[in-house]
Amino acid sequence: MTTALHERAAGRTTAAGARRTGRRRRGRPVVLFLAPFLVPFAALYLAPIGYTVYQSLFRMHRSGLGLTAPTQVFTGLSNYATALGDPDFRSSLLRVLLIGAVQVPLMLLLALGLALLLDARSTLFKRFFRLAFFLPYALPGVVGAIMWSYLVAPGLSPITAAAHHLGLHLDLTSNAMLAPTIGNMLTWGWTGYNMLIIHSALQAIPAELSEAATMDGCSAFGIAWRIKVPLVRPALVLTTVFSIIGTAQLYNEPAILHNVAPNLSSTYTPIYAAYDAVNANNFNAAATESVILALLAFVLSFGFLKLVQRRGAAL
Repeated sequence: MTTALHERAAGRTTAAGARRTGRRRRGRPVVLFLAPFLVPFAALYLAPIGYTVYQSLFRMHRSGLGLTAPTQVFTGLSNYATALGDPDFRSSLLRVLLIGAVQVPLMLLLALGLALLLDARSTLFKRFFRLAFFLPYALPGVVGAIMWSYLVAPGLSPITAAAHHLGLHLDLTSNAMLAPTIGNMLTWGWTGYNMLIIHSALQAIPAELSEAATMDGCSAFGIAWRIKVPLVRPALVLTTVFSIIGTAQLYNEPAILHNVAPNLSSTYTPIYAAYDAVNANNFNAAATESVILALLAFVLSFGFLKLVQRRGAAL
């Protein structure tokens, strides 16, 4: 009987080994097919993130008169405490949050309105307007920022000149107007991109739904508000998440605008502050500020998704 038990145990062990071997053999083709994506993804995305986090935990230490080469010293979370204790960096984080809280909803409302207008049956020259709305996004961001810097520069701005003829003193590069100016530049450049995503979602809505609503006496506004907008909700969520992440990474507009607005500080946005730290050869501080900004963007975007999911489940 003991021999029989040993034989059954050996048989089970052999069967388990055969199953593991079979799973490994079946997994090899999967790994081979995923390798062209996983290898570049790990090398170009995961490795830089890991290295940035690693650098944020160290600091360059100089001893004596500074004549010797600096040494890298592990400081743990000390860099994070220093960054969050810096009033300029905290102000840059708050400034980006305020710009995004105002600019992102206004931009998406405008994009939604343009997409609904393009989707309406009575709209003429749809191809022309679709191209015209999308054209600002097709321009490189730096080119658009340079163009707007001339449009708002004191002494060159036609907007300021027109306001002056109306008896208004308008300085679009003053401290009070910098945030609205940058928000306007972002809205001009990204509304067409978001409009195209929403319009593509509208094109996927079956025409029968609108026809049935029209037969029931629903107005064009009612069809848009009660049928089209709820059905493009996933597209609105997607564009909102993209806009949150993009606003957190705000750099091009303030960096270009600084040429015509010297009062715009080099720590106006978190990315701008990190770049300024790089110019000062303080790479550990730049890495720390980058990690903080990445965590902020993750918390905001993930928090928005969770909020949308909860509200959607409650409906």
